[in-house]
Amino acid sequence: MTEDRQKKIALLGNPNSGKSSLFNVLTGLRQKVGNYPGVTVDKKTGTLVVSAGEKITLIDFPGIYSFYPNSSDERIVIDTLTNPQSVDYPDALVYVIDSLDIEKHFLLSTQLRELGLPMIVVFSMADLAFEKGIKIDTALIENYLECPCISISTRTGENIELLKLQIESLLNITSVDIWKESYHFSNTEEELIQTIKRKYTIQGDYTSLQLAHHFHWLNHLNSSERSFLKNLKEASQFDSTKYQIRETMDRYNRFTPILTKATKKITEGRPSYTDRLDNLALHRVFGPILFTAIMLLVFQAIYAWAEWPMNVIEETFVGLSGLVSTILPEGWFSNLLTEGIIAGLGGIMVFIPQIAILFFLISILEEVGYMSRVVFMFDGLMQRFGLNGRSIVALISGGACAIPAIMSARTIPNWKERMITIMVTPLISCSARIPVYAVLIGFVVSDSLRWGPFNVQGLAFMGLYAIGILAALFSALVFKWILKSDEQSYLMIELPKYKKPLWQNVFMNVKEKVWTFIVEAGKVILVISIVLWFLVSYGPPGSMEQTTQEGIELAQANDFPEGSTEREDLIASKKMEGSYAGIIGKTMEPVIKPLGYDWKIGIALLTSFAAREVFVGTMATIYSVGSSDEERVIKERMAAEIDPATGKPIYTLATSLSLLLFYVFALQCMSTLAITKRETKSWKWPIIQFSFMGLMAYASAFLAFQIFS
Repeated sequence: MTEDRQKKIALLGNPNSGKSSLFNVLTGLRQKVGNYPGVTVDKKTGTLVVSAGEKITLIDFPGIYSFYPNSSDERIVIDTLTNPQSVDYPDALVYVIDSLDIEKHFLLSTQLRELGLPMIVVFSMADLAFEKGIKIDTALIENYLECPCISISTRTGENIELLKLQIESLLNITSVDIWKESYHFSNTEEELIQTIKRKYTIQGDYTSLQLAHHFHWLNHLNSSERSFLKNLKEASQFDSTKYQIRETMDRYNRFTPILTKATKKITEGRPSYTDRLDNLALHRVFGPILFTAIMLLVFQAIYAWAEWPMNVIEETFVGLSGLVSTILPEGWFSNLLTEGIIAGLGGIMVFIPQIAILFFLISILEEVGYMSRVVFMFDGLMQRFGLNGRSIVALISGGACAIPAIMSARTIPNWKERMITIMVTPLISCSARIPVYAVLIGFVVSDSLRWGPFNVQGLAFMGLYAIGILAALFSALVFKWILKSDEQSYLMIELPKYKKPLWQNVFMNVKEKVWTFIVEAGKVILVISIVLWFLVSYGPPGSMEQTTQEGIELAQANDFPEGSTEREDLIASKKMEGSYAGIIGKTMEPVIKPLGYDWKIGIALLTSFAAREVFVGTMATIYSVGSSDEERVIKERMAAEIDPATGKPIYTLATSLSLLLFYVFALQCMSTLAITKRETKSWKWPIIQFSFMGLMAYASAFLAFQIFS
């Protein structure tokens, strides 16, 4: 270990071991989220301050089960731990084991023990083990592993301070003896390792375990080295799977008798609380029904709980915009602040309540152990469409907002399934489409029509959601055929014991997700908002002045009084016609004419790229609507709009159906594109996402207009 840098501790453990809870307790608010170099997998780092005042970097690695990874997350952890030249190679290890399920978690501890690094084994959830009558002889296990072992509870704080002292002592260890229980390689493995050592003149920097894993997965190697090891493997007829099974069974055979002696169940009784709950939660019939009920509650909570804070945020930014307008003199800078920057910031902040509420509820379900059951139940069905059991949570969440739904896809370990989930989630109709649907459905279905006890407009509304779901599944199937991945798609997941949520974990997770959205997606949203403001506010020299004058003359002809809402709206409408946005709308007209749209709808399509619900506000400006009952009046003005070329109404059944289908499929949401870019770390995927959804939108809108016109 070098003395000129902050020392690093790797925090490791199986998924659901309590590792992240311990990380939050040890680091508190002194943590941040980054990425491993060159990959999109997140890593959490934090600072632990020990008694001497020394600061230690604590790295919370993704959960892994063994040194044989089955996902990109796990492979990155193994790559780091088996490569001493890695940026995140640790000085010491803290391995966390669930006290309620020691045997399943113990395999990895024996593999980590052979890395030649100082190590502490932590048995988490000691309070729950005590409640269930489980007693662990840590001294016996400590003697077997030849490293410190300690039982802790992040809920009660039991032994947390003692653990900090042991971590401090751990970093003072200068060398670690070879573990007497180390796995003994077969003759074939030993010969291969020695060949590799001779080939690359490796002395003592790597342990045999590290070299073996270099060979098994050909990590950290250039193309010529990969070719050499591949030929070596084929020449020796080395079967990786066979030796993985051999190693795993050998380790279990040696440590199982030790664990049997070291763990005792003091009390026996009825089936556990977890088993009794799983009889319902995992039932073939009642399990999906229970999940549907829970997701409906989550979905409704997002609507009900987010409405008030979203309104407060909107009103706050409207008030701030008005305040700036009164303080600053009228001009381009004032307009930039009020209509560009402040409006853009409002567009970012207004999503925060939905993101916070969704991840608050999802975090609770994860903390109690329920989400693992959902993944297990639906994995088989989702894989038929190239998705993953974890995808179902993202797809359902997309009904509220695609932004937090896409962020929740991080829990999917398989790259291909995660990418498919991200790409198709925006096809699920979100809450931003509701204003558009509400306005346009009235042109398609009469409010007086009923089908039995059901209002036909309500059924049409539900039908639009159904179309989005079917489109998402169909698109997922197409991506399943197109995307190629070497990763095997199978589910390996532990069903943890049900437990009370640790609120610190819940709130830390919510804070992390909200802050990530504000910083990462917010930058892109703000830039695009400013660009849209410029396009709407400016035009070629003389163009906007001319159309503004036309608006004034038209207002005078209609006897609209000075300062009236009708006059201001009419002038704003004509002014927009001469802006760059208006010119773009007229330029777009030949392309969108086959869909039944004129240049005014073209402007609405352009501006609603900021957010779909902007469509209604844009149409209100274009059609000079100043009424507080905006939705009713906009319907009346749109219904009265006549095509000057044909003399017929623009908003016919055909045009309205065309627009509805366009908004079902089109990705009219820059926030979604921004978050897709953030999650995929590339503009390639949001461009593909925007393109294929745009193609679906155009084709369906074209067919609807041509058929029904």
